[in-house]
Amino acid sequence: MIIHVRIDEETCTACGICEETCPEVFEVSDMAAVKEDADFNDFEDEIKEAAEECPSEAIEVEED
Repeated sequence: MIIHVRIDEETCTACGICEETCPEVFEVSDMAAVKEDADFNDFEDEIKEAAEECPSEAIEVEED
């Protein structure tokens, strides 16, 4: 179960892959961000996929 998702602002390049992979959780403008009302449990597979595909490895996923 995912309990926290964070994007490292120093390494994020705002490429948009996370938003393309899981727009229910991620949004990109100047920087990628995790939506405040995102339900991690409903999109666990997509969140993990976005983290794996992130070219700068900026997505950190904390699981319980």
